[in-house]
Parts: sequence; C-alpha cells; structure tokens
Amino acid sequence: WRRTKFDELLAKQLSMRVHYQRRRAAGAPVLRVRGKLVSALLASLPFQLTAAQNKVLAQVRGDLQQAHPMQRLLQGDVGSGKTVVAALAALQCIENGYQAAVMAPTEILAEQHYRKFSEWLEPLGLKVAWLSGSLKKSEKKQSLANISQGEAMIAVGTHALFEDEVIFKNLGLAIIDEQHRFGVHQRLALRMKGTQPNKGAQPHQLMMSATPIPRTLAMSYYADLDVSVIDELPPGRTPVVTKLVSEERRDEVIQRVRDACVDGRQAYWVCPLIEESETLQLQTALDTYAHLQETFPELRVGLVHGRLKGAEKQAVMAAFKQGEVQLLVATTVIEVGVDVPNASLMVIEHAERMGLSQLHQLRGRVGRGAAESACVLLYQTPLSPMAKERLKVIYENTDGFEIARQDLQLRGPGELLGARQSGVPMLRFADLALDLDLLDAAREAAERLLRDEPEIVKGHLARWLGGRNEYLKV
Repeated sequence: WRRTKFDELLAKQLSMRVHYQRRRAAGAPVLRVRGKLVSALLASLPFQLTAAQNKVLAQVRGDLQQAHPMQRLLQGDVGSGKTVVAALAALQCIENGYQAAVMAPTEILAEQHYRKFSEWLEPLGLKVAWLSGSLKKSEKKQSLANISQGEAMIAVGTHALFEDEVIFKNLGLAIIDEQHRFGVHQRLALRMKGTQPNKGAQPHQLMMSATPIPRTLAMSYYADLDVSVIDELPPGRTPVVTKLVSEERRDEVIQRVRDACVDGRQAYWVCPLIEESETLQLQTALDTYAHLQETFPELRVGLVHGRLKGAEKQAVMAAFKQGEVQLLVATTVIEVGVDVPNASLMVIEHAERMGLSQLHQLRGRVGRGAAESACVLLYQTPLSPMAKERLKVIYENTDGFEIARQDLQLRGPGELLGARQSGVPMLRFADLALDLDLLDAAREAAERLLRDEPEIVKGHLARWLGGRNEYLKV
C-alpha cells in the first residue's frame, strides 16, 4: 500500500519536474541588475526592507538575470510587503528596456496596485498604464496605445490585460497577484503576450499569493515552481485581537463600533457569504447598510459590493481611505488588497459560513496602523462541528501558514487548491497530510531518475498519468 502511494507521488513529482525542465529550456530576456531606478525607489521609501524581503528580492534578482524564464511563486502573509518586492522586480526589468505587467483578479485589488505603483514609480519618470473592464472607450484606447508604443513601461490591470487587443511592445516580466484565482488558460494567455515569434523567448513570471500554501502542498502541487516565502512582518504592525461573539450579543458589537468611530478610528462591517445566490447576498448587504445607517445617524456609512460599477466602488473606497466615510459595509470583495491604516475594527457577520483563508484575509485588512486593532467574528448558533473547528483555528492563530496547515487537515487538498471545481485530478491513494515522509522520498527519487534514468521516467509517467499529463503544462 505504501509502495502504491509512493509510486503515485513519484509520478506527480516527475510530471511537474519534466514541465519545469521544459520551461527552463525556453529562452527569456536576460535582465541585469543595473540599480539606478531600484536605488532611487529604495531611497524614496519611508521604510526599510525587512531581512525576509531582502532575501526574497535577491532570489528574484538572480532569476531575472538568467536566460530562461523565471517561474517563481512569492508567498507572504497578509501585509508582509510582497508588493514592494514586485515593484523592485519590475524596475529591474524596466532598466533593461523591457515592459512589466501586473495583473490582479479583482478591480479593487488591481486599482490598489495601480495607485501603489503610480505613487512609487511616477516620481522616477515612469508612466504606469491602467487597464480594466470599467474604463471608458477613449481611456482604454489611450492606455492600449501607451502599452503598444512602449510609452508605458508598466501596465497594471485585471484580466483585461490579456485580451487580444492588448499588445505589448516588449514584455519582459508578468507579475500575477493572488495567482490561484486565475484559471490556467488566463495565466498562459498573459505569458504568451511576451512570447517573441521565431525566438521562442518568454517573459519572466512572478506569481504572488497572500494565501499561504502549506509546505506539503507547495512540494506536491507547485513542484514546477521555485517558491520564495516572506516569513516576517514589517516592524510596527500591531497584532489583531480576534473575538468570537454570538449573534445574541449583537448590541454590544454595535456599541463597540460606535465607540471606535467616535474616537476617530474607522471600521469595516462585512456581510455574510451566501453561496446559493448572489442576489440574496446583495440584498443582505443592502439591508445591513440601511440598518446601520439608521443605527448610526451620526456617522457616514459607505457600501461596497460586487455589483457596483467600477467608478462607484472607487469613489466609496477613496472616501473611506480619506476618512470621510467612518464605517464601510462590504461583501467579501474587500478580502484582498484594501489598505487603510486608520481602520482598526472589523466585524464579520456569519463568520461560521466562511472558509479559513477568507477569514484570515479579511482580518488582514485591519492592524495596518499603529492603533490596537480587533476583528469581531459574529456567529449564529447552533454551530456545526466543522464550523466550530474553523472558528477555533482562526481564534487561536494569527500565522497564515499555520492556519493553512490546519485548513489542509480539515478540508483536504482538493478543496484547498480549488481542484474539486476545476477538474484537476487529485491524488487517489496518497494523503498529503499523512504521507510527508513518502513525499520527501518521492522528491529525491524524482531528481535522481530525471538525471540518470530518462527511460524509466517515461515509462512511469505513461503508466500513471496516461494522457492526463497535459494540464500540467501551465
């Protein structure tokens, strides 16, 4: 039985490593460290990079100087400073005369990246182009022209970036944030934008994720990527206190929100996730918004949800960022990429309905300033055993990697990778939570077989994967 599990894990490792080698055989632009723009950005930042950021940056810099495409996954907990590492990588690319693209899965997150990159790079004389589905026709035309003529050395956007009409003059680096939210074909489409006909060269690729992947999953499912981890938070980040509060004590929570806002702080009120119906979810958000406006006549309350037009969303978020809106009612669209240091309180309704990584991401929206921050998880009784376990894990842990590890034990790898929905064949025999020793052995064996026994590799893959090997090409 152990032998069967080992063979299955070995097939998985071999398959991933074969594709890793194939991709390394493709050419890529050699992007030397020139340093002028990079030094200018580092000098302008109001903070120093952490040791972990410097370590990861050195790995990325090394990759970009190779003549084959970088395939690196950059993991870091919420707020660990991945964006600045991405910006420094983009500058290394630009200093060599190539363009960089930054793609994010939601308009709110992409918009946040656009603001950050503009704030950092425009003072250095660089033009940043913005592309999203909600742009007016004339603005979109202008952005497309700036990208194709090479006037904009960096383009930031949602999946609008890989539409056919987007033509880069010379794309050298594709940065993909929250990469697990994009489909395989979407990631490939962006990479192919920079593939030079006849030369077989591809752009370098840096993928980022604030949803930490447990070591076992990274070893098994991302064996075709180089993985970097930012494993420390910048100094000055205050730990967030997590409170579990039953729905019956709602009045106390409302009082706490009022006190925080009256004291000059800001707060989020997150509405529950309702899987069955987006309309129902929207209605809940609208009802909550109306109710809180009534409850807090003295406060300005804002509302953000997925159905709002891009411009309306941006206006509300800008007002919240500037402190004009004290309380923001939102659906889970604010899960990633919202950075308002003055917001120190978050209330999540029906927390028992949400997954661990989502709760962890939402909690990461507070605690970004110096004030003590809290996250209140409102739950409804009776709780299912699974919901009880989840709330216990999030209450007891703040480290995203530990939360991800426990999530893997609770849910299994299929749920965690989104593979249940996307049809990626999961392991049939081995169990990543239990068979770590076999996974380590399979990794070592795979390296040796690839080096010394190519025929055995071919036979083993044919036996185990048959024709299902193709999906791994991305």
